[in-house]
Amino acid sequence: MLQRLILALVPLALLLTSAAPAADPMPTPAPPIIGAKSYLVIDSRTGAELASLNPDSALAPASLTKLMTTYVTFDALKQGQLDLEDEVTVSEKAWRTEGSRMFIEVGTKVAVKDLLMGMIVQSGNDASVALAEHVAGTESVFAELMNQHAIRLGMHSSHFMNATGLPAEGHTTTARDLATLSRALIDDFPDYYPWHSIKEFTYNDIRQDNRNTLLWRDDAVDGLKTGHTEDAGYCLVASAKRNDMRVISVVLGTSSTKARTDGSQALINYGFRFFETRLVYKAGEVVTDARIWKSANENTSLGLLEDLYVTVRRGAYNELESTMNMPAVLLAPVSAGQPLAEIAVKLGDETLLTVPLRALEDNPEGSLWQRVRDGVSLWFE
Repeated sequence: MLQRLILALVPLALLLTSAAPAADPMPTPAPPIIGAKSYLVIDSRTGAELASLNPDSALAPASLTKLMTTYVTFDALKQGQLDLEDEVTVSEKAWRTEGSRMFIEVGTKVAVKDLLMGMIVQSGNDASVALAEHVAGTESVFAELMNQHAIRLGMHSSHFMNATGLPAEGHTTTARDLATLSRALIDDFPDYYPWHSIKEFTYNDIRQDNRNTLLWRDDAVDGLKTGHTEDAGYCLVASAKRNDMRVISVVLGTSSTKARTDGSQALINYGFRFFETRLVYKAGEVVTDARIWKSANENTSLGLLEDLYVTVRRGAYNELESTMNMPAVLLAPVSAGQPLAEIAVKLGDETLLTVPLRALEDNPEGSLWQRVRDGVSLWFE
């Protein structure tokens, strides 16, 4: 095993020329008490947990289920399996589905786009079933797709029995899984996500408002979905973006529409007030150089292939330290993108994240003379 050497342990503020002046960290109070069975607040970019209460409790999700119905439909659109202008014939089952409705009529043809609007804005159960049947043939097969996507996304505590969220034995999820799903919706479908901020939709001469009243209260809020059944209580997944930071809040099992709205607003404000997400290293930025033995070029630049962000309590950014660990000997050839070392970002004794440092360019084997020379030099290393 190669010996590993610590190459650097320095404040990130010294590594980044754009770092802000040092400031004392803001005290971080306990999250607000909101009267929910479960909640979770995360930073959307990093996934960092900002506040939580029983985030892994398995609970009925009610119409929050439609976030997964939306995800599966968006994915089918992305894969070219259907088109927004495709016309869907409304089945009797879809027409008869109880609960919140878009008011589509049996036997009529409705465009996929209108059904998505009816599901996202109006929370129509009839629209959800119509889409499920169009995408997968039957709602039960569509539920299998929902569960397959859940596993792929890492939602290991979720199981879906239908496309609507109507009560069903074994139909459960968690606040953590819903936060994961919401983050994926935002990241995977940037062209479609803005539909979650639409405040009203009219179909069949019936205008209905989006039930997410935070869209009217807070201009930073641009989604996502409400839910309610007797078993689930009043639920809300909300997302808001202020400046360059996005927060996702999942609130499950409150006692009223007011409680879910006020609680979600309090948690969103808490996340923005007491935490910040900052860029640590830019993609392609040279973090350090590594000596490559027996190579055409003695040194290879190391960096990251994607921007690296970190979420910390507000004011603590300049306390961060960066530790780079590298094998004692690196040998040619080296390919661009090859992981050669790793960098850890720490706050005090806590390691916040560890990511590989990769070669930013190719470095092939050197000439015979270079290989022989370096081989002799390595005897003395």
